[in-house]
Order: sequence, then structure tokens, then C-alpha cells
Amino acid sequence: MPVAHLPPAPARTVAPAVPVRRRLPAPAEVAAVAVPAALTLALGLWGIRRQDTLWGDEAVTYAMAQRDLTRIWHTAQHVDLVHALYYAVMHEVFAVLGGGLLTLRLPSVLAMSAAAAGVGLLGLRLAGPRAGLLAGVVFAVLPQVQKYAQEGRSYALVCALVAWAGPALLAGAARPARWRWAVYGSVMLAACLLHEFAVLALAAHGVTLAVARVPRPVLRAWGVTAAGVAAGLSPLVVLSAGQSAQVSWIEGPVRLPGVLAVTVLGVVCARPSLGARGPVRLWSLALPLLVLPGLLLLIASLVRPIFVDRYVLYSGVGGALLLGAWADAVLRGRRCHRAGWVAAAVVLAALVPPSLALRTPQSRSNDATAVGAAVREAGRPGDGLLFLPGRHRVLTAAAPRDTRALTDLALARDPVSSDTLAGAELPARDIPARMREFDRIVAVRVTDARARTDPRELAKTDTLRRHFHPESTTRVHGARVTVYVRDDDAGARG
Repeated sequence: MPVAHLPPAPARTVAPAVPVRRRLPAPAEVAAVAVPAALTLALGLWGIRRQDTLWGDEAVTYAMAQRDLTRIWHTAQHVDLVHALYYAVMHEVFAVLGGGLLTLRLPSVLAMSAAAAGVGLLGLRLAGPRAGLLAGVVFAVLPQVQKYAQEGRSYALVCALVAWAGPALLAGAARPARWRWAVYGSVMLAACLLHEFAVLALAAHGVTLAVARVPRPVLRAWGVTAAGVAAGLSPLVVLSAGQSAQVSWIEGPVRLPGVLAVTVLGVVCARPSLGARGPVRLWSLALPLLVLPGLLLLIASLVRPIFVDRYVLYSGVGGALLLGAWADAVLRGRRCHRAGWVAAAVVLAALVPPSLALRTPQSRSNDATAVGAAVREAGRPGDGLLFLPGRHRVLTAAAPRDTRALTDLALARDPVSSDTLAGAELPARDIPARMREFDRIVAVRVTDARARTDPRELAKTDTLRRHFHPESTTRVHGARVTVYVRDDDAGARG
């Protein structure tokens, strides 16, 4: 048949591509993330002003945030390099929102709320919505979480970043892609730069992947990412090693029983068989994060004491996941009877007193606001001012008006111009002569074992003992404010 007479080919119709629609999260899944975040936010805002007081470390943050970024960087060359990034962040927060206790603590409240959401999301992905909800709620009510949610320091921000590094790790393990590992590495590096001991969480994640027996390419990708984080952190580690005297206040005994108790609790809660939603199971993520950072810090403390609970605050993420998943397993097994609910009510009731106590000035090791007020009330214009030891000058750093009418006798250069936290003091040989020029001295004394061998502190105490006598003493939380009067009244100013 000629080509011209061939019948026309039937028309082919191509059905339009149906766009892939992502499944909307179920209400229970939304609740697993939103409820813990809302609860943590509410608990963080409750009593956030702490009776309008702040303690010494917060006073440092407040004073440092007032300095410009150049001064913060110059100060970090001498002291507190590990907190330099946090001070820079708070400087920008203060620039936008202004000063005040609410501004000082609000970033921590928001960060801890984000951490609770991250805990809920981890529980949701690894063990289901109810486990995520329970884990997030457990995290929100932990006393340590409530405490550092209301503190103007970096620990809540570190906790939030470590919590959200968990979902990034799961995403990278389940669907490997360079950008996923880049996200994970960026989050972990930010956490480590805010506080270098966050690198212990990185080690815990490595154990997680090893225990989960993920494919070798995944383990290799994590190794490359971890090496990048370590490389980015290494300058901070090297430079901050020269400032190790800052942690000389940490003393034993090393808390071995506490670490062992946490380990036993974690193992018990990890026993139930928890559902896996990917290559990583809940216990394999949560248990190393709960145990390993504290254990590594404990081992390091055998050489030099550096174990402080707040340095590994993010371990609470692992503990909350295990407790939440354990409670979910109990509910799924229908083993939860009336006694179980009574026990839960008793635990929640037992948390009320410490929750109330955390919102008082006495919940911290000192009360910088009370110290400043006591100095202001005890001093007269023209009196001398003495800090014993001088490093505790930071207690009045946030409110200079409390000491403005007094003369700081041992101070050679103020904290800002000397790029330090507490200022530069005169040599020990010059302090006694300066003190003897004054008839009244207001002394702020803080118990500090390190002052016993410091020549400057010995010169101060010896001069007070030989040439002055105490007239009155006001005791405040964490310090004593004493007015000393010179024994020789010939030069009294009346």
C-alpha cells in the first residue's frame, strides 16, 4: 500500500503528571512537637525575672554584652574565649531588644523550648507520636532544663543545637546526601563553638551509628563530617587551652556514683524493644548521648577536675528520650494500672518544690544583685572599696551605679579598658599604701580557696588586719559585705 494511503496513526494522549503531595502530619504528630515546646516555653517564662536578681555568671554575660564586638574579641584573647561567640550573640540581642533581665534570659527560654521540640521530634521519628510527646514532656519538667532555661548563659543554646542535630543525623543516615551531612555538621559546629564540650555529643553520635551498623558509606560520610567539625573547632581548643586557669575553681570529688546511677537508669529504660523507623533505633541514639559525654568528662577529670553538670546539659535529651519511650512501652503493653498513674502523679508533685526553688535567688551560688545593693547601702561617698578576691569584682559588673561613689582601691585598669572580666589590679606591694589613705573601706568577701596563695589577696587581708577593724557586716547570698574603719582616727574625714 502506498504510503500516502496509510491510515492515520491513532492520536496518543499523555496523562498529565500528578504532583506528589506530601502527607500532612497527623494531629498526634504535631502534638508530639508542639506540646513539649509550649510547655517548656510556659515554664521558662514563669518567674523568669527571679525576683529581679541575677548571679555572678549572668552578671558577666550582662556586662560583656554591653561591650562592642571588637572589645569582646580582645577580651576573649585573655579570658572566656569559650564563651566569646555567645557574648557576641547576646551583644546583637541587646542591640535589638535593649538591656534588662528579660532580654538576658529570653534567648535561653526560646532555645530550651526549641530543644524540647527537637526531643519530641526525635521520639516521634524513632518510636511514634506518643513516645515523642512523653519524651518532650519529660524533658520540659527536668529540673536542670528548667534551671538553665532561665539563665543568661550559653548552655540552653548548646542543648537546643545538640537536640536538633539528632534529626539531622537521622536524615543523613536514612537518605545520604551531601547537603544533609552539611546541615548536620553545621549544627554540631555551631554547638561546639558555643561551648567546646559539645564535641562529646559528636562522639556519642559516632557510637550511635556504629551500634546501629549503618552501611559503610554512611559511616564514612559521618566520619568526614565529624572531621570537618573537629577542624573547625580546633583553633578554639588550642587557644582556650591557654586559659585553663579559668576552670581551676572546679574541685572534687568526682561524681562517679551519679554517673553510674544515670547509666543504670538509661540501661533499664532502654530494655523495652522500641520500634525502629530507620537504620537507627531510639535506644542506640539516646543511651550514648545520655551516658558517654558525662563519662568522658569524668575520665578527663581523673587528670584534672573539669566535671560540671551544665557542661553536658544536653545529655538530658538522651535521658528524656529513654524515659518517654519506656513510658510509651508500658502504655502499649497495657501494664499501666492505677498504681502507675498514682506514681506518675507523685513524681510530678515531687517536682513542684524544686521548680519553685529554682525561681528564687537562693537557687544559684550567689546573688550579684544583693551584693551590689549591700555595697550601695554600706558605703559613703569617698569610701574605699575592696574585693576579696579581686576576681569577684564581676559581682558588681552589671550595675556600676552600686559602686560609683566608692574608690576601688586595688584596681589599676577597669575591666573594659584592660579587656578582662574583672579588671587589672595593682601589684601587691602597692596595695597596702593605697588602702592606708582611706579611713573607711567597704570590703566584699567571697570564700575562695585560690585566694590563700595570691600575693595581692594576702596584702589586702594583712593590711585590713593590721590597720583596720570591722565596724559592721552584712551577709548576703554568696558573699559578706563588711565596713572596715581605720584604727588611727587622726585623719578621720568626719
